[in-house]
Amino acid sequence: MNQDYSQLENKIQYKFHNESLLINALTHTSFANEHKYKKMKDNERLEFLGDAVLELLCSEFLYVNMPDMPEGDMTKLRASLVCEPTLAEDARQIGLEKYIYLGKGEEETGGRKRDSIISDAFEALIGAIFLDGGIEAAKIFVSEFALKDIDNKRMFYDGKTILQERVNAAKIGELSYEIIRESGPDHNKTYSAVVKINGTVIGDGTGHTKKAAEQKAAYNALKTLDKRN
Repeated sequence: MNQDYSQLENKIQYKFHNESLLINALTHTSFANEHKYKKMKDNERLEFLGDAVLELLCSEFLYVNMPDMPEGDMTKLRASLVCEPTLAEDARQIGLEKYIYLGKGEEETGGRKRDSIISDAFEALIGAIFLDGGIEAAKIFVSEFALKDIDNKRMFYDGKTILQERVNAAKIGELSYEIIRESGPDHNKTYSAVVKINGTVIGDGTGHTKKAAEQKAAYNALKTLDKRN
């Protein structure tokens, strides 16, 4: 546990007063279970708290900054900002995955690349900042690292729906998806998908579930279409 956190703290622009909160936020249950003799605490309780803080701050942001948006649309947009894949990408932007304490088994099976583990650590970090510095410190962090590039995140989260709407509006043909490849062991599979219009591939993507691969393919297709327009 002699890790230097200064680089991470510089990246997130927050210096912890109580470093044990940061360590707690970075401790996956697999590591805690392997080090019970050290009375290590996993980050599940902090993740629970951080999830609530994140939802509150996202809700406030949308309410204040999008005064004409209906409640239903705000709910959908908030979901795109706090979903697992989006938070995992937020975490990767600050290199958080490099600092997570994982058990040997979880490390060996690719846990450091798993969205669920990385996103949980990100929410736990929000909870730790909230406890260490209060709601304003958490708000600064969330504003900087979870509430930027909202349109792109919505497209990332809801790409299949948005792509279908565009194809329908333009009346350019029939949209279809195909899983073209799967690799890896059963506990850590990677799927590759393509999305087609009238049989012509317009985007591809990979993910640890078929749905995630299709969403990524749709997202990449949307980016391609945006460049053409």
